[in-house]
Amino acid sequence: MAQSLNTKVDHTSKATSFAGLATYGNVLVGDKAFEFYNERNPEDYIQIPWEEVDYIAAEVVGKRIMRFAIFVKQGGHFGFSTRDNKATLRAVREYVGDDKLFRSKSFFDVLKAGTLALGKRLFHRDK
Repeated sequence: MAQSLNTKVDHTSKATSFAGLATYGNVLVGDKAFEFYNERNPEDYIQIPWEEVDYIAAEVVGKRIMRFAIFVKQGGHFGFSTRDNKATLRAVREYVGDDKLFRSKSFFDVLKAGTLALGKRLFHRDK
């Protein structure tokens, strides 16, 4: 059985993890770490201590937060969506701070940046 890193849990919610295939379970936000436990297999879990969090990017569409990704210092990231992403990120903000929470770029922002970069490569060549 998995041992929780937290001594106190501030927020819990039903969630989906997007590591590979979608996995359903529960998210726990506590004093030591962000934890995800699979509801079917308790040995399938993700524990991210607060010291390892580099930043968190949230996908915002209109006024809704659709999902968020936690980027860790080793270069990886974990994607999640909870029943109430706003409440989950508010609980997380207490431990990581406002300076590590970001809004991810939208599809159109990425498309625009790619088009501009392509235009620079085609029309601004060094001779």
